[in-house]
Amino acid sequence: MSAAVPEGALRELGRTEGGAEALGLLVRDQHTRRLVLLRALLDAAADAPAALCPPAALARLRDDWALLEAAERTGRTAVRTVLLYPLAGPWAQRCLHGLIATGPAATAGPAPELAADLAHFSALAATAAIRARLPFRSRLTARGGLLVLPTLGALRTGRDEPVPVAVALDGDRLTLRQVDAAPVTVRLTTDGAAGSDGTAGGAGSGDPRWLPVLALPPVRPGAAPVPLDDIDPYRTAGTGVVRHGLSAATRLDARHRTAWARSWAGAEPLLRTGGPHRAEETATLLHCLVPLAPPPGSTPGGDGSAQCSGTRREAFGAVLTSRPATPAFFAATLVHELQHTKLAALAALTPLHHEDGAPRHFAPWRSDPRPFDGLLQGAYSHIALADYWQRLALGADRLAARDQAWAEHARTSEQVGAVLPVLAGSGALTQEGRVLVNEMISMYHRLADSPPPPGHRARAASYVRTARMIWRQRNAT
Repeated sequence: MSAAVPEGALRELGRTEGGAEALGLLVRDQHTRRLVLLRALLDAAADAPAALCPPAALARLRDDWALLEAAERTGRTAVRTVLLYPLAGPWAQRCLHGLIATGPAATAGPAPELAADLAHFSALAATAAIRARLPFRSRLTARGGLLVLPTLGALRTGRDEPVPVAVALDGDRLTLRQVDAAPVTVRLTTDGAAGSDGTAGGAGSGDPRWLPVLALPPVRPGAAPVPLDDIDPYRTAGTGVVRHGLSAATRLDARHRTAWARSWAGAEPLLRTGGPHRAEETATLLHCLVPLAPPPGSTPGGDGSAQCSGTRREAFGAVLTSRPATPAFFAATLVHELQHTKLAALAALTPLHHEDGAPRHFAPWRSDPRPFDGLLQGAYSHIALADYWQRLALGADRLAARDQAWAEHARTSEQVGAVLPVLAGSGALTQEGRVLVNEMISMYHRLADSPPPPGHRARAASYVRTARMIWRQRNAT
């Protein structure tokens, strides 16, 4: 058994649970990896050819790093909030990938994307200083009509071309001065918490040019508010959402903000009903929600039942999702996606299997063949969903809610049952992977102690049989 993960924590995680110790282990490891990544980025910039990272860009990176260090001496927690923000991960990965380019790319000069990515470090450093309440002055560049200060908000410039913006912090007053425009003043709360107006970081302004990052209330007392980030330029960069016809939501208007807040408020008690560990894992792991545009087939306002969601391994703590149709499905989305977050973080700590990446396996929730790792990820998230929906069904007072929950439970449970034999039969599971899968099997049998009504079970079994038949026809197996 790996010394990195105690067996008790591994068994908890195998049951799709995880107390404070197990979840804290995952969080600490991911945060350490982020800080190492940032250090590697600075080292890569120093070692990169001048064609990739010109002397002026390197000097600015070092100045920004010095500002970060000064801010950390003033407010370490505030700075870590910025550096460990989920969406800083995709940015750092992009920068590092660009800086270690080889071949012609290393001598042809920096691509515009890399230059913009490196310049974004200035915005991160400035935001860290703002959150730490360290007085400073800096000159940043707005791109694409926005100067984004990650986790806080953005200045809307009204111009697509790059625009210089002078940034200054004096006490709790942040001043943004765009060339040829009146300054914008942003007021900060004293502790950097979410403001009473629902802004993340408490950064609010009466000027309509300031677009604050919105914040949803904490899942439980003592937890942090959850940013609903429709501003960060890296929120979907590098993902496959475009290939699937999806995109990040544009700026949420007042109506959509209200709808998101209402759904979130309704989801919180359902997370508790779905198991006390569900609310706890959400409070511990969810640090950012990225609203996606409604998927194809939705109603124009995005109020239909169609929904899409996902996570990103390089953006630990972020869930990308269109707005679910009901609070019950909102809570289910969080349960589903946070299992991916947990399992990916666990696999980074200790290998779970040595299977290859060939897509060959049937998964009832997908139409395409899945690699073994994808099968494990899907089964893990679906067995958590089966548990969540079963608890909702057993605790529901209304007949319609109970019937819907049993239907969802029956479907997800049947889906898991179709793939568990493949997982259990793998000879490439590590010792840790074997413990994890065995706990999933035990959990599956415990769920069977409270079966759904026979009609739901029959329909779920038929659904999986049909899915398998169509999969075989489509994939010629």
